[in-house]
Amino acid sequence: MDRRGFLFVISAAMLWGTTGTAQALAPQGAQPLAIGALRLIVGGLALLGVFWLGPKRSRAHALARLPFWPVMLAAVCMALYQVLFFAGVKMTGVAVGTIVGIGSSPVLAGLLGYLFRGERPGWRWGAATLLAVSGCTLLALTGQEIHIDLLGMLLAIGAGAAYATFSLASKDLLETYPVDLVMAVIFCLGALLLAPLLLTQDLGWLLQPRGMGAILHLGLFATAAAYLLFGKGLKLIPLATAVTLSLAEPLTAGTLGVLVLGEKLSLLAGIGIAMIFSGLVVLSVRRSTRAKINMTNPEIHLRD
Repeated sequence: MDRRGFLFVISAAMLWGTTGTAQALAPQGAQPLAIGALRLIVGGLALLGVFWLGPKRSRAHALARLPFWPVMLAAVCMALYQVLFFAGVKMTGVAVGTIVGIGSSPVLAGLLGYLFRGERPGWRWGAATLLAVSGCTLLALTGQEIHIDLLGMLLAIGAGAAYATFSLASKDLLETYPVDLVMAVIFCLGALLLAPLLLTQDLGWLLQPRGMGAILHLGLFATAAAYLLFGKGLKLIPLATAVTLSLAEPLTAGTLGVLVLGEKLSLLAGIGIAMIFSGLVVLSVRRSTRAKINMTNPEIHLRD
């Protein structure tokens, strides 16, 4: 397994982790649904620019070769993730919505990888996912009022399923086509699907410097750059591993909340951050004993 894939995905997740801070610094009146649609539009256009200005190749021919249904599936799932996640959080609260939405995606990705790709994540992935999801739960529960809404939880699970399916469809495409092309087309289509929602939103805040700055950051860095990195990583490592590593996002978000927004780090939140970090280490770092055994006896192979 190429270890660069781990670095790419964790770097992408760290960029995603800046999303909450950017939204918090946006002007009053900026609604999450509008932010979600605008970041896809800016990110999609930026990715299209990266593809168009990239290595010389027959761009029209490359676009024409992309299979329609897998690309459309990935685009619909990315658009659905934005809508379902925000709807789920609105109905059942930030704590439960975040736990269910983010926590369900690695489990569902593991199931999809097993069913459609024959991947067997193994005990290391299971332990890392349990640690990281538990850490996310502690982090999300800190100082939050718990409100259980069945429909909201179902919407959050739908968001997790949409993200896992997007990752599955993207991985299949990335095995044949360039990362910049795949991500550019997926996000441009996703942006087109969400664009009509902007007609229902008040976008006056976008004219303010802070509003434009937040959207440019979210579109260029937390979307375009992040998903280029995620695509490069997803191409190199198993589906379930990539989605679990993306849980570095709440780890980054929690850390930035303390360092940038001045939020207080409670004991539970500190434990949660430590558990997420431990899960990522378990998944990313090979045991030194494996390397020693393989060096002394090349006939012995340990399974991850």
